[in-house]
Amino acid sequence: MSLQLQLREAIEGFLLFLATERGLSDNYQLSTRISLEGFAGWLERRTTPPKAEAPPDPVPCTEISIPLISEYLAFRKNSGLSAASIKLLIVAFKIFCRWLHQRGHLGADLGELLSLPRIERFLPETLNELEVQTLLEAIPGKRPNALRDRAILELLYSSGLRVSELAGARLEHLDLEHQILRVTGKGDKTRLVPVGSKAVEALRAYLGRERPARVSRKTSSELFLSASGTRLTTVRIWQIVKGCARDAGLRANVYPHLLRHSFATHLLSNGADLRIIQEMLGHADIATTQIYTHVDQQRLKSVHRKFHPRA
Repeated sequence: MSLQLQLREAIEGFLLFLATERGLSDNYQLSTRISLEGFAGWLERRTTPPKAEAPPDPVPCTEISIPLISEYLAFRKNSGLSAASIKLLIVAFKIFCRWLHQRGHLGADLGELLSLPRIERFLPETLNELEVQTLLEAIPGKRPNALRDRAILELLYSSGLRVSELAGARLEHLDLEHQILRVTGKGDKTRLVPVGSKAVEALRAYLGRERPARVSRKTSSELFLSASGTRLTTVRIWQIVKGCARDAGLRANVYPHLLRHSFATHLLSNGADLRIIQEMLGHADIATTQIYTHVDQQRLKSVHRKFHPRA
């Protein structure tokens, strides 16, 4: 490729690199495409005078510079983009500029000069152990799909799964005898997660009594099925969790990831090692897991203030 590679052509090549050589998820590729194509469109409009019915002139990669990137980031910030979204934009620029530099389309790795903004970190919401128990035990036995829905909730809390991991869970990856499930997480990375005894009981009941009745010619080996025999979507799992929380009378905003947060927080508060929790959650960086130490500290402070006579 020449040094005058056009920006939009480079974006397509970079996305192909992310898909084939890095094996990153479709969602990550889509997010990166939106970030980079937004910049390309802004740059074309900025450098091309308005022409009636004429497409903008293509922009070569060699025109990318730190001042231009900074101007674009300021434009997006002034348009109301949040600090967290600005951070995602900068990450996309950093890896894109590194890729361009490695292939000779930029004289320097501009990504090294971009700094990430400090993001105010909010402590994740959690349910306490009594609320989790109330949620798990409040599913009426005679309600349609009761065994499936109970198994979904038990597995989300027992293993700290992401909702996408639960939706993609497959029969051949579940070992009830050894209480282990193999899941595929972010970046198509697989890991083994333990399955608690209560979740094993719920899964045995669902697999033995409800799932066989849903199997059809359209059915694959996904663990959780809809009434028509197809895999449950993540949206449908959200609806199931929210419906169960409503039936249980919980006032909290309950959603699948809340059970993942609760899983990690309850493990930590009961003495689990942070590195083990990181492995079970599938976090690439221990810093992501460390936020749960702050959640636990908040709980300890709350208990101290409530019960200590001189708090």
